[in-house]
Parts: sequence; structure tokens; C-alpha cells
Amino acid sequence: MMETVKRIGKQLRCVNLWRVGCLVFLILSFSHFLNISAQPKREFRGAWIQCVNGQWLGMSTAKMQQTLTDQLNALQRMGVNAIIFQVRPEADALYPSEIEPWSRFLTGQQGKAPTPYWDPLQWMIDQCHARNMELHAWINPYRAKSKTTSVLAANHISMLHPERVFTYDNQLILNPGLQENRDYICSVVADIVRRYDVDGIHYDDYFYPYPVAGQTIQDDAAYAANSNGIRDRGDWRRHQVNLFVKQLYETVHDIKPWVKVGVSPFGIYRNKKNDPNGSATNGLQNYDDLYADVLLWVNNGWVDYNVPQIYWEIGNRAADYDELIHWWNRHAANRPIYVGEDIERTVKFGQQERKMALYPDCPHVEGTVLWYAKAAVDNVGGYATQLQNRYWRTPALQPLMPFLSKTAPKKPRKVKALWMDETEQVIFWTPPKGNNWKREATRYVIYRFRKGETVDTNSASHIVATTTDTFYRLPLGDGTQQYTYVVTALNRLQNESKPVKVKVRL
Repeated sequence: MMETVKRIGKQLRCVNLWRVGCLVFLILSFSHFLNISAQPKREFRGAWIQCVNGQWLGMSTAKMQQTLTDQLNALQRMGVNAIIFQVRPEADALYPSEIEPWSRFLTGQQGKAPTPYWDPLQWMIDQCHARNMELHAWINPYRAKSKTTSVLAANHISMLHPERVFTYDNQLILNPGLQENRDYICSVVADIVRRYDVDGIHYDDYFYPYPVAGQTIQDDAAYAANSNGIRDRGDWRRHQVNLFVKQLYETVHDIKPWVKVGVSPFGIYRNKKNDPNGSATNGLQNYDDLYADVLLWVNNGWVDYNVPQIYWEIGNRAADYDELIHWWNRHAANRPIYVGEDIERTVKFGQQERKMALYPDCPHVEGTVLWYAKAAVDNVGGYATQLQNRYWRTPALQPLMPFLSKTAPKKPRKVKALWMDETEQVIFWTPPKGNNWKREATRYVIYRFRKGETVDTNSASHIVATTTDTFYRLPLGDGTQQYTYVVTALNRLQNESKPVKVKVRL
């Protein structure tokens, strides 16, 4: 009898342990599901579209426009909400400029206008805004000639002022140590900001040139003439770049305070062996090798966002992605961080899920920029499919930038749902009154909630549309379902107004 009781007790314990195990498994699975399903309401989801690789050489205007249209459509489907478009690769222009020549990366010959004539920058602004994407104009500040360019236009800066450039590794570099070059670059940027409705000005990691064995930076004369009492040449070079970064930031915001200024530095600031506050890495350094003191710019508020190019894989012996994303999160928190992600390397090592899992641990990482757009469009390794179906499944507004402005527009007025006929119901509204850019509504967000659901505009899952229109066409149903629609207004920085509700039956 006792043996039977013991056997039954053992069986019950096994059953209970099995039930507990199942419960734990379900809890962990549900937690994982919540983790991958939760969609941030605000996130920068960018992609770089570059020209310096020559991808458009030999293309007609129509072919290039069709290629870009196809890319933008694909990027929109996968959830991208910002395009960083290269418009100045080597002191030239992918737009009509009275300061610099047309780029050879557009037409094949520097200084030659496109035929049929068009303005790629304006075209891209129109196309991106129509898709509710931001357009950030990407410039290379100091590079005056890349290695592959052999013929320069007569009005190119290096032809007009050869004394203001130096040669390095078959490139021409605008000498960062000259104030006239800082003024010149800022005049180019001011021209873009004044004439175009860009959402941002973006510059990348080319400051002083990447070091090459046997090459010397030819800045002795500039240093001798303007050392500012700085004895160390490295400190002096960093000071010259700092002056430019500050001047560029002030130039942009003096013209249009809402235009964001972003930088995309090399992924390592300093190695720990050179600086106790550096990362546990062993590679080229912004501070020591490129003379770019990125943390100074971030901490002084001379940039509005920072996109470190963390292109390595998790576990890389010289530059571990895990180490670097956490390092930037700890040390560069004064401005939003958007991680520069190398799609092809991520796919090669099968690490998309592992990398994305690190983002929630880094609260100052508020977005991603994909290197590069074509790799995303080609869906290398199914990367874009994962973005579309999993990580970027719901729309996202841009991250807040309270250091630029916290002011939001007032809420939309006269919000009403009207039947246009028996087959179409439309929500209409009137823009809020606003007498400056902070109060002016530039687009609207539409949310939908089922009957009984709590109206929570912090949830991205309820966003059904963002639009520049002042109306929204409702889907048709069988007339038995009740919904609450909510409309809010956004300004240029996507600060959001208070909500206005309207109840409908669909």
C-alpha cells in the first residue's frame, strides 16, 4: 500500500513539475513575443542613398528616376521613414548650384547639366515627402576630389583656389585648417537650406583623411600661420574641425531652426588603451586618426543626432558591435543616437535578430540608418522582410528633439466624419491656427480604436496613417462595428498636439 502511495505521489510531482515547466515556457515565450511585437511610436528608420559608388553613371534621367522610385517604394514598404541622400560627394552638386559644378556622378562629366534637365535634390524631396519620409541632404565637407575622378570643371574650388587644397592618397582635400574653407563649405550648406525644404543636413566620417602609410598631411603652412598657440599638431587639427562643426550647426539653425544637423562618424571614438573612457576595441579612432572629437560635438550640442557607423559583427575581435553600441549609449547620450547598420555584414554573420535585441538595452539609441539602401531594397538575406514583418511593422514618428523645441501645434479643429455618398465616409478637419513654425501643423496622425479599447495615442499599433492632407478616407465595413478615430497635428519637428476624437460606425 505504501509503495502505491509513493508511486502516485511521485507521478503527481512529475505532473506538477511538467505543468510548472509549461507555465514557465509560456511566460518566457509570451515575454519574448511582447518584446519583438512592441513597436516604438518614435524611431528614426533611415537609409543612405549614395552616388559616389557610381551607381547612376550612364543612366538617363528617366532611368534614374525610375530606379529611385522603385527604391523609395520598397523602402517605404519595409518601414523606412527617412532618406539620407548624397548631394555633394566631392565639392560638386546633385542640384543646380551657382557655387559648385554639377557632379560627374550624376552626368559622367563634372560641370555638365543633366539632359533632359532635372533637379535630383528637389525631386527627391518631393518624392520622400509624398511618402511621409524625411529627406536629409548628405554632404562630404572636405573631400574635393575622390580617387576615381580625373577631370575637374573650371569652376571647381580646387581649380579656382588650388592653394586651399592638399593632395593625399590621390585625393584632393579642402584644408580644414583654413577659415576660408570653413566659410566656403558653410556657404554651400546655407544655399541648400535656403532654397530647399530639406529636413536635415547630414555629413559623414571624412574629416582629415583616413591615414595611409607613406602619406603626409600637407598643412605645415596653415599651422605656422594660424597655430592659435596650440603646440600639439593633433590638438590643433581637432580644434580646426571643431570650429567647422560649430559654424556649420549655427549656419543651418540661423536660417531654419527646425532643420536637423546630423553626423555619421567612424564607429570607434577612442580605444581604451589610449583613453580610460574609450571602448574595449583595437581599431582606427575618430579622435586620434581623423581628428574628429565627436563627443565634444555631442556634449556641446553642435549636432542634433549622431549616427556612429557600427558596421562590425557581434564578437568581432577588434571592434565588437555589442561593446560599441553600449559604449555610444553610455557616452553620447546628450543627443539621439541612430546606429549605422551594415546590412551585408549583419546578414553574413546571421546577426540581425541578435543586434536588434540589443536596442532595448540602450535607451539613448533611438533609431537605425541602413548601409546601404540598395542592399535593403535587394532584401539581402531576407533583411528587409524581417524589418517589414517584425521590427518595423507599424509606422513610427520621428524621435523628439526637445533641445530644439518642445512646443507642439494646437489640436486640429472642426473634426467631423461625413458621408460623401452611400459608399464613402471621410473624416475632415481644419488646420489649427499657428503663427510660427513651432505652432504650424505640417502633417497629421490618424489613430483607430475599437469599441471598448482604451484610447492611448502612445501606442504605435493604433496608428493607421500619417498625412499632409486635412482629410482621411475611412474603410468600408458592414456598418455594425463602432470605432473611435483620433486625429492629432504635428509640426516640423513632429511634436504632437492634443488629440481630437470622433466616433464612427463602419
